[in-house]
Amino acid sequence: MEPIQDFASLISRLRSLKERKRVVVVCPNDPHTEYVITRSLHEGFADFLLVADTPHLLNSEYIRMQYPDHVKVYEATSPDKAAQEAVSLIREGHADVLMKGIINTDNLLRAVLNKEHGILPKGNVLSHITVAQIPTYKKLLFFSDAAVIPRPTLEQFEAMLLYDLEVCRRMGIEAPRVALIHCTEKVNEKFPHTLDYVTLKERAAAGAYGNMYLDGPMDVKTACDAHSGEVKGISSPVVGHADLLIFPNIESGNTFYKTVSLFGDANMAGMLRGTTSPVVVPSRADSGNSKYYSLALACVAG
Repeated sequence: MEPIQDFASLISRLRSLKERKRVVVVCPNDPHTEYVITRSLHEGFADFLLVADTPHLLNSEYIRMQYPDHVKVYEATSPDKAAQEAVSLIREGHADVLMKGIINTDNLLRAVLNKEHGILPKGNVLSHITVAQIPTYKKLLFFSDAAVIPRPTLEQFEAMLLYDLEVCRRMGIEAPRVALIHCTEKVNEKFPHTLDYVTLKERAAAGAYGNMYLDGPMDVKTACDAHSGEVKGISSPVVGHADLLIFPNIESGNTFYKTVSLFGDANMAGMLRGTTSPVVVPSRADSGNSKYYSLALACVAG
């Protein structure tokens, strides 16, 4: 399978599968979410289960009337009840992907992370993966974690890496090139994450993560610009060719996300991993395109 190099190719790949993913959407009554639903239905890669709170039920019924064979509507008495119902539909095997509409993220995650009725198995690490299509980069760029884990431990770094590698491979990247991000190339005990990077590299060299290349610490420019690596005298299969960036903390990951989306004119997609099914939790400020590509990414991963 050829690697998916951009979001247009991602949509083409989904359409070629001839298999619709089942997506349950919580409170799908804002214009951007409705845009994502109708565009996905038009492209033919998803069926939808719309869980709407009572005051907004008619919005969902209108979409169902347009696509009666591919949309089901469920009524809930409140947004919190809608979140609980959507999570139950995932647990019962009726849907493959969970997507947030116009509901507060904390309210949705309360249902997702519920110890008795949620969809995060005991012992799993919750993490966020982002994919960026940056006009100045030659391929899609994956990175974690920009939204969930403040200061990853070694265990969390490894979980992030494994989730991200799985998604990369589902996108056709057989041997992902992974950069462990830091402000310099030096390991220093003052920065404990660089010591974790050493351990991750040792495990990668021993074959723990399968066919892949992993190197670091290195900065983002070195990871994505071959000339920078040449100037610094760094020789690595990762330098200048990174598919995946692992950031040391949420501040750096989130800053990178906001910077490339605003100043780099990047298209973005993102989802939560660690749960039994992918969870799409776009920000209210995300564009309709970003939410659409996030759903498409989750449909590939789910």
